[in-house]
Amino acid sequence: MNEFELIARLTASLPTNAHVVAGAGDDCAVLDFGLPEKWFLFKTDAVVEGVHFTPDTPPEKIGRKALARGLSDIAAMAGTPVAAVVTLGLPENFDAGCVERIYTGLNALAQQFGIAVVGGETTAAPGGFFLSIALLGTVPRGGAIRRNGARAGDAIFVTGELGGSAAGKHLDFQPRLVEAQWLAKNFALHAMIDLSDGLAGDLPHILKASGVGAEILKSAVPISRAARLQAAHKPPFAAALTDGEDFELLFTLAAKDAVALHDAWKQRFPETKLSCIGKIVAGHGITIRDKSGTRPLEAHGYVHFAQPG
Repeated sequence: MNEFELIARLTASLPTNAHVVAGAGDDCAVLDFGLPEKWFLFKTDAVVEGVHFTPDTPPEKIGRKALARGLSDIAAMAGTPVAAVVTLGLPENFDAGCVERIYTGLNALAQQFGIAVVGGETTAAPGGFFLSIALLGTVPRGGAIRRNGARAGDAIFVTGELGGSAAGKHLDFQPRLVEAQWLAKNFALHAMIDLSDGLAGDLPHILKASGVGAEILKSAVPISRAARLQAAHKPPFAAALTDGEDFELLFTLAAKDAVALHDAWKQRFPETKLSCIGKIVAGHGITIRDKSGTRPLEAHGYVHFAQPG
């Protein structure tokens, strides 16, 4: 049983109440507490030694990444983060100075985005170090960009470049909070997600939620320099599809708005690439178009608990 099979099994009968606008199945839960101008976003994410970082990772980068992952999910719904609580699992004979440095990295990123760290929990973790962060954010009422709004004919866009994140980006990425808020304010986005499990892993979440398919133009996918440098080990296009931990935004909007978006983006974010990589189509699944024609996408992104091969 892989990660998504387990999630489907566990979420089939979750309790709910009148405050829930959107529960499991999106980047964040969306909650309505009756305020006239806003909804609340609620999200938790974790980093685990041996999965998300190695024992020799600088502690500041561990703390930063732990918070940044959740911030990327807040960004995917065009929200604003407000406050965080931290759960810290520590092995026997932990180094207190190392833990303080983890908080240095976490706190620096929190201060950058005006987030209050308001408490948490510490516990013994004999199996190894982990850090879990729950985030509370806000979004204008009715303004959460979800996964289920993509429509046939939409253009598919992605920010930044993809693949090769293990070379360093997975520790140093910038959550696209500013970009997402700007997009939602200035354009009618139909669906959005952040790329944590790779383009081949995360685009299907939008397609399944929206009941549509997609066609990707191979030559349009922005491939990072790091992915190209590892070409001897994995083809760069495959890396862009499957490496994961890019933490870029993937979103759709009406094709008629694509040119205006490109022009406005270049003016507002000149140092960050924005690429139209394909279109939403009727049907199901993903096809790849290149000079030879089209073929079904067979690759998949990162999946926890999946069997190798």
